[in-house]
Amino acid sequence: MKRFTLTAFFVGLLAISWTLGYRPRPGAAQSPTSGHGKMRFRVLYTSDHLPPEARKVLTSAHGGFAVDLRPGKGETYFSLKGAGIVQIGGDLKSTRMLDTPAEMRDTNLHNTTIWYAPDGAPHLTFPSNEAGRVFTTNLDGKLEHTLLPPEGGSDLGHPIASDYFRGRGNFVPTDTEQLDGLLYITTGYSNLDFVLTARIVSTNPFRAVWHDLAFGGRGAGPGQFGTGHGITVPPGAKRLDVSDRPNSEIDRFTRYGQYLSTLRMPLGSFPCDIYYLGKYAVVGSLHGPDRSKGAPIYILEDDKVISTIMPKEDLGLKNFQHIHNAVLREYGNKLYVIAQAWNPGDFAILEQVP
Repeated sequence: MKRFTLTAFFVGLLAISWTLGYRPRPGAAQSPTSGHGKMRFRVLYTSDHLPPEARKVLTSAHGGFAVDLRPGKGETYFSLKGAGIVQIGGDLKSTRMLDTPAEMRDTNLHNTTIWYAPDGAPHLTFPSNEAGRVFTTNLDGKLEHTLLPPEGGSDLGHPIASDYFRGRGNFVPTDTEQLDGLLYITTGYSNLDFVLTARIVSTNPFRAVWHDLAFGGRGAGPGQFGTGHGITVPPGAKRLDVSDRPNSEIDRFTRYGQYLSTLRMPLGSFPCDIYYLGKYAVVGSLHGPDRSKGAPIYILEDDKVISTIMPKEDLGLKNFQHIHNAVLREYGNKLYVIAQAWNPGDFAILEQVP
């Protein structure tokens, strides 16, 4: 009698199961996904993807990303206190540290903005909520300019803002954008909570001065903020979108500071910032409506939420209780979300799945 092996038994069992119609459940052995419809995502990279210097200080991350959208580019930039500026390659496969000046490396840079001068030269601007400065560099991290707090006698274009600094109020920038030669700066971590502006006089050499345009202010009325946290200029638009975090909304303004409208986000979502890519947008949230599940990342199409990604609940990213920033990338006919968590800080790149 031939010996009947255990392997042969399972091979036979599998053959019988297949004959009876059993098939493995699709995705049973695949990575978990989160989101809805065409906007479902899985984890592509975690913090292991970052340089060692960045990983050492990642738990204190409290910033945001900027993407170079010029043709043939696609690099993403952000900064970590204690490490410096990080560049993510355009194909998302590589990361590297940039040589960062000590005054920037050793303070928190709360977000990152990339913009282009009239001659096409790219610049990165970083608001430091700790140092009370706004730093501008080139793409190699070379410091080009430091914008200091407004002096007491500065005319900022609104009596509340001017009087605030006349009374030695603190300057706490949280985000910046550039539009038509002006830097727009949110100050939501201070009692002021206005959007301030500085005029770029020249870029070679770089020079900027405070400008007489300020708008917003702390309050619950139209065009006022609970915390004006992030500011965004949608591509191709002459508009400013300010994330009003505790009011769960994005307030929209003309470049002259005139209130236009409000984009309502899910109640309790605390949007930190909004980032646009074509007809889509991504919003990272400090909280979610159900705080036990961690914070969501919302994907919008034409201003409507079409997908909710839950990094902690669905994808197992345990540090993503709070999300501080997220951007969308398109590469190889797929969308990717680059996201940063806060308190504790963490990092992940998510990949769209069919």
